[in-house]
Amino acid sequence: MTETRVAFDDGAAYDRYMGRWSRAIGENFLAWLAPPAHRSWLDVGCGTGAFTQLVLTHATPDKIVGIDPSAQQVEYAERAVTAPQASFRTGSAIDLPFASDEFDVVVSALVIHFVPDRPKAFREMLRVTRPGGIVTGYTWRKSATIIDAPYGPLARGVIEIAGDVQISLAVLEAMPDGLHAALVAEGYSDIAITTIEASQTFRDLEDYWTSQTATFPHPVAKSATGLNDHDRERLRDIMRAALPAAADGSITYASRATAFKARKPR
Repeated sequence: MTETRVAFDDGAAYDRYMGRWSRAIGENFLAWLAPPAHRSWLDVGCGTGAFTQLVLTHATPDKIVGIDPSAQQVEYAERAVTAPQASFRTGSAIDLPFASDEFDVVVSALVIHFVPDRPKAFREMLRVTRPGGIVTGYTWRKSATIIDAPYGPLARGVIEIAGDVQISLAVLEAMPDGLHAALVAEGYSDIAITTIEASQTFRDLEDYWTSQTATFPHPVAKSATGLNDHDRERLRDIMRAALPAAADGSITYASRATAFKARKPR
């Protein structure tokens, strides 16, 4: 797999591509987390605000601040999430513009694998959490041999045809052992790690294909659409076999994420 960095600057396009998955996996994550109500939250790497909205719906926060390095994503989130408890600003996970001990819950949803200096990000999330507070998050399961993200089936199909695929970076923290080691190294306590899963259904193969290749310029999508006409048809045949349709023609499959919750020592 040829690893490449991905920039998310078009909020609407990203939401069309990943929004349904983000909301589904986010709801399952919050059910596992079972967070306390009436707390102050920081959403690190808030993107379009999809997870921020889930927190507002399911966790009844007193306030939640979303932060993201992309001004375009923040602007999209400000339009999409209008609850008075929510606010957004631009900023980096490795240099959070907040005081120490400021938040009860600090969360990072589907972001850690995009952060170039993950140890520093873990330190920063711990710094801005109040003693005894919760630091938590999740990211798609991915390694040199595992691709459990929503684009996994397409990526495996491209590899079968071309022998390689462009893909976002695989990081040690996307798998349980690497994540646990990173959290221990930065001084987290009461660490719990699990795998969460979410499924999505597409009307038919064409609906799935469009969602994966024509909504957002993800590296895997570029690899698929960059094939010649013959190989693209071969790829569609591989997808038909990998994602068999139900009697009504619909396609359903699951993606998985590695999730953690821990506390800042008192």
